[in-house]
Amino acid sequence: MFINDDPAISDADRVLEIQHFENVVRAFQNYRLHSLTAMAKRRRDMTKIPHEHLELVTPLLEPKLSAAEECVRKNAAVVSVLLEGHDTEASAPAKGQAYRESRVAESDMDKVRSTLRQFARDWSSEGRLERQLTYDPILAELEQRFSHLDEAQRGNLHILVPGAGLGRLAFDIVKRGFSCQGNEFSFYMLLGSHFILNRATEVNQFELYPWIHSFSNHLNASAQLNAVRIPDVLTNGIPSTAEFSMVAGDFTEVYGTSDNEGAWDVIVTCFFIDTAKNIVDYIDIMHRALKPNGLWINLGPLLYHWEGMENEMSIELTLEELKYVVRKKGFRLENEKTIRTPYASNALAMLKYMYDCDYFVAVKE
Repeated sequence: MFINDDPAISDADRVLEIQHFENVVRAFQNYRLHSLTAMAKRRRDMTKIPHEHLELVTPLLEPKLSAAEECVRKNAAVVSVLLEGHDTEASAPAKGQAYRESRVAESDMDKVRSTLRQFARDWSSEGRLERQLTYDPILAELEQRFSHLDEAQRGNLHILVPGAGLGRLAFDIVKRGFSCQGNEFSFYMLLGSHFILNRATEVNQFELYPWIHSFSNHLNASAQLNAVRIPDVLTNGIPSTAEFSMVAGDFTEVYGTSDNEGAWDVIVTCFFIDTAKNIVDYIDIMHRALKPNGLWINLGPLLYHWEGMENEMSIELTLEELKYVVRKKGFRLENEKTIRTPYASNALAMLKYMYDCDYFVAVKE
C-alpha cells in the first residue's frame, strides 16, 4: 500500500487515507462489471427504437458491442495484474463471490478509465507523438543545460517531478543519467506506475483498449476498438549512478517542509501547476526547495482543477498574472514559448482537445 507513514499524520487522517486507498482498489475491481453494465444498457436502448430502425442498426452495432465487451474483458485481465498484492480486506470480494452490482461512483470509474488512457499516452508507441510534444522539450532542456556533465556527475544532480502520473517523464529523465524523484497524489496513478515500473518484464507485454468506453466521435469501429500495447520500453537499465524513486502524497505536504529547503537542483512540472488550490503556494514551495540558481522547468495549461467547486478553495491566475508572481517570488524567466498539444487523446478520433501550453524555464536568483 502507498500509505504515508509520517508520524506527524494523525490517526484519523491515516484512517481516511486507508479508506480512500480501499475505494480506489474497489473502483479497479469493479471495472469489468461496471463497463459491461454500460454495454448492456446500450443493448437495452436498441430495443426501444422502432423495429425498422432496429433492423437497420443491429448489423452495425451488434458486432461492435460484442467486440467492445470482449475488449472490456481483456482490459479487466490487465487490471487484475495491476491489482496483484493490493487487495484489501475491506475492498476485496469474498472468495468465489461475484459483485451483483457496481458499488462505486461514476466519478471513480471515470478515473479508472482515465488511467487506461494515460497508459496509452505514457507507455505505448501510439502515445509517442504526445510525448514528443510535451516531454521532449523538457528532456532537450536538461540535455542542453547539463551537456557538460558526464554520467557520474549527472547522478549527483537531483530532479523532482511533482504530478508524475504514471512515471514516464521521471523514468525518461533517469534514463539520461539524472537522479529523479517522482511525486504523485492520486492512488490511481500510483497503482498504475507501480504496475508498469515493477511488473512489466517484456516490451509490449500487455494489451489495452483505452477508447472503447465512449461511442462518440469515432470515424469507424476499428478506431474505437484500436488496441495499444504497453510498455513500449522496459524500465530496467537505469544508469547505476542515478537514483530513481516515487513518493506518494500531496506536493505541498511532502515538499513544503524545512528538510526540503534547497534540496533540489531542478523541478520539472508538466501538466501540474493547475492542480493547485493556491498556485502561489506551489511557487513558494518550489522556490524554497530549489538550490541557488536551480531550475524550474514548466510545461502545461492553466486548467485549474478546483475551479467552481463549492467547498474547495481555488485561486486562478491568468498566464500573465502567473508570470508576474513568478518573477516577484525571485525567479528569472527564460526560453518562454507556446507548445500546442493534445492530452491523452485517440489520434484516430474525430475530436481532439488541444492545449496551447506555456513553456518556460524559471531560474532561482
